[in-house]
Amino acid sequence: MAAPKRSTTKASRPGARKDAPEAERVIVSAAGVALPRILYGTAWKKERTAALVEEALRAGFRGIDTACQPKHYHEPGVGEALGAVLGSGPGATLKRADIYVQTKFTPFRGQDPDNVPYNPKARLADQVRQSFAVSLANLRTDHLDGLVLHSPYPRDRDTLTVWCAMEELHDAGGVRQLGISNCYEPDRLERIYDAARIKPAVVQNRFYAKTGFDQEIRAFCRSRGIVYQSFWTLTANPAILAAPALTDLAAQLGRTPAQVFFRYLTQQDMACLTGTSSPEHMAQDLAIFDFRLDNAACASIAALLR
Repeated sequence: MAAPKRSTTKASRPGARKDAPEAERVIVSAAGVALPRILYGTAWKKERTAALVEEALRAGFRGIDTACQPKHYHEPGVGEALGAVLGSGPGATLKRADIYVQTKFTPFRGQDPDNVPYNPKARLADQVRQSFAVSLANLRTDHLDGLVLHSPYPRDRDTLTVWCAMEELHDAGGVRQLGISNCYEPDRLERIYDAARIKPAVVQNRFYAKTGFDQEIRAFCRSRGIVYQSFWTLTANPAILAAPALTDLAAQLGRTPAQVFFRYLTQQDMACLTGTSSPEHMAQDLAIFDFRLDNAACASIAALLR
């Protein structure tokens, strides 16, 4: 599905706020880790990854999401971009602590069988450790802020075996928090949570109508201090972005529908991924914290998600 086109209208912006409080730009998980409410996603960028991630970081993004999955992500390109903005070189402007870096361990069924970043015949725990080592080398870092299981296994016991291996990486100081992605069954998420010694601090799911916008899962996350991260947020929701309730509100605020939608979701304590390759849209996405939606506006958008 093609991403919906974004408006580039530049109108007056009532209620615009300069210097939004830091608490509105970041959210703190139950693990005590602060992460941006909007992150730059790096899927499907291939050879453009390094340039686009560097551009995003220089534009102001402070959270990067990637995966050790060569089929869909070019993790070494993310590392190249991080190397360009970190350190002491002439183009370095940031410190490692300034950037939330999150990657994923992808089970074999999600990998290209001809390009797997670990030994697929190894034990599951060893696969996790091998993938983690590759990620550190790719990303040019000595630790991860987040390590996410890309999807649960069909059998819970395999999921928990992998989770225990991730917990060991956390215990050793290599990972600050753990998470799970593509988990759309509330009962399964609760089972994983209950069985885990180190609880999931992040759930990253596709945000769309087919799953009822994860209403039950998001409620569970709120109750446990888990940060819900949405991906495919714009691409999967063209009808919402074109709804008069949203477009009229955007026009009143002098914002784009995408900005208003992202702002609504961040005000609901979600973190949103955006993978735009447009400098203009990067700037728009980062500018969502320059305004705040009131209760009436939030209610009108909430109605679109029912």
